[in-house]
Amino acid sequence: MGKGFTKKLITALMIGGLMTMGVSGQISEAAANITNPYGLVYGNAITHNEAGKVNIRPVEYKVEGIKVSANLYLPAGYEENGSKKYAAVTVAHPNGGSKEQVAGLYAQRLAELGYIAIAADARYQGASGGEPRLRDYPSNRIEDISGMLDYLSTLKNVDTSRIGSLGICGGGGYTLAAAQIDKRIKAVATLSMFNSGRVRRNGFLDADIKGIQARLEKAAVARNKELTGEIVYEGFLPPNSTDEQLRAKMAELPENTLYRDGIEYYGLSHRHPNATGSYTTESFMKLMAFDVEDRMDLINQPLLMIAGEKADTLYMTEDAYAKASGTENKELYMIEGASHIRTYWVPEYVDKAVNTLGDFFRRNL
Repeated sequence: MGKGFTKKLITALMIGGLMTMGVSGQISEAAANITNPYGLVYGNAITHNEAGKVNIRPVEYKVEGIKVSANLYLPAGYEENGSKKYAAVTVAHPNGGSKEQVAGLYAQRLAELGYIAIAADARYQGASGGEPRLRDYPSNRIEDISGMLDYLSTLKNVDTSRIGSLGICGGGGYTLAAAQIDKRIKAVATLSMFNSGRVRRNGFLDADIKGIQARLEKAAVARNKELTGEIVYEGFLPPNSTDEQLRAKMAELPENTLYRDGIEYYGLSHRHPNATGSYTTESFMKLMAFDVEDRMDLINQPLLMIAGEKADTLYMTEDAYAKASGTENKELYMIEGASHIRTYWVPEYVDKAVNTLGDFFRRNL
């Protein structure tokens, strides 16, 4: 398979123009096999709270009047009624993901390092409220991160002068945008950062700039349909597919590419019913006007950006990092051998990312 063909194929898939899906469609049998009482689907997830170990606490709060569903991870030996103050970290999940997947994994690992960590479903997604379902507006996702900061700031055991933020994939781009304006974030980190606006606008690898106007027209048509109650969706997971069909689709694509690994992670190995991998087509209107690179110079906090050395999304991290001229305390850490989504779950890569995050937050919070 030639590079040109591969680039065009993955570009078409990643901008969401190839297929649409309804939010009620069943994608994989794996969703029916979740046995964790908290719905967590990552390795070594908490199954019950136990004294002397990291505990999990499902919580709810509101952001702009809309319910947010979140999991609060508390470090071992957490003193609920004591005077001890803890540093804390917000964790924002990838586009189309949920708090029970990679965001929960990293929140749990951060709690193991002694931080209070929170992973929340974005509004309009997962178990959080908001209609229509799966609306993906950058302004909402950015406010969701500030909402996590708001919630943490209400907890008497949180040291509000030591709150950091971690964003993963699309949540990484939105976390960078939040750090540009919300200076309660004292240190900001990203993992496999995905610049959602740039990709929806220009296509993956900037390979479909000529299609910008067509996508905007498509969004306009979708918005008119919403007026009559019809919601149109974009997605990268083929709807109503069996596990066998998903594996066959994966076999058609090159290894270590975002779309192939995305099918494996979201459709098979870490499938969760709240993570559909889709968003409303109308969201293009907001997404395409957003680019996290536009204001990277506003970040004056310590900055850490982590990415897989083999990730086809690496250019997004490198370009945003280069524009972060407002801070001298910045680091780009590449995980040798890792692709984008492999940083979500492969133990070797997760350990390297967590160790780097631990050092970063220890120095800066």
